[in-house]
Amino acid sequence: MRLWSILGNSQKLDGGAMFGNVPKAMWQKWLPADEQNRVALACRALLADDLDGRTVLFETGIGAFFEPKLRERYGVVEDRHVLLDSLAAAGFAHEDIDVVVLSHLHFDHAGGLLAAWAPGQPPRLLFPNARYLVGRRAFARARQPHPRDRASFIPELPELLERSGRLELVDNEHSSTLGKSVRFSFSDGHTPGLMLAEIVIPGDGVVFCADLIPGRPWVHLPVTMGYDRAPELLIDEKRAFLDDKLARGVRLFFTHDVGCALARVVRGDQGRYGTADELPALVALAA
Repeated sequence: MRLWSILGNSQKLDGGAMFGNVPKAMWQKWLPADEQNRVALACRALLADDLDGRTVLFETGIGAFFEPKLRERYGVVEDRHVLLDSLAAAGFAHEDIDVVVLSHLHFDHAGGLLAAWAPGQPPRLLFPNARYLVGRRAFARARQPHPRDRASFIPELPELLERSGRLELVDNEHSSTLGKSVRFSFSDGHTPGLMLAEIVIPGDGVVFCADLIPGRPWVHLPVTMGYDRAPELLIDEKRAFLDDKLARGVRLFFTHDVGCALARVVRGDQGRYGTADELPALVALAA
């Protein structure tokens, strides 16, 4: 099996929203803000080739589905579908993907499922040969969002996924499609039913941290986002998650960290979690 980090469209969001109750004087040391108080964020996917005989893409980033006005509003930097370019650079087309795994259906994680915006064209799915795996509770949230996070979803997406006939809703540790090769766990602090996918490699697994831990600054337990629905719950979930990955030697894959794709979790003398052995990108990494 080989692993690639696949960059999608990048995004700029308000730093205060990304760091919750952390003062700007502290978070701007981790991520500098521009003149609009926005910080740069990656939307990085993980590609696993020959994962139990399949080519599997974990998430799709934000994509290019927004019309120009909304692209500007939500800080999407590029107007082309960067994910498709990045897949091509790794030697793959979206038609080559057998499985797409989605932690949840917020647009910055699932928008890359859709073709780039074009005038007068309705949203349409890419990855025509893939099974789409989504947590059952995350899918239910996308169909009936709360007013607080309604703007984070793509209204047409749940129906498109259902109509494809290739949707699997996951609510257990393993899915029918991927079997024992990928282990799933679930979190509710960011959004109900966030699905965390771990590629099972004895003694050296890789877990897609999604929005439980968007990047290295959020490894520190007290750091949460303003977008999290239940920050205290998220911190408790994060502690249990990091303890487990530390004990088993599972590496962390970050979707929103512009400078780091993969790292090992460590814990210092004062009990603070951090990272080591950081890799900025994965290019056909043997696993």
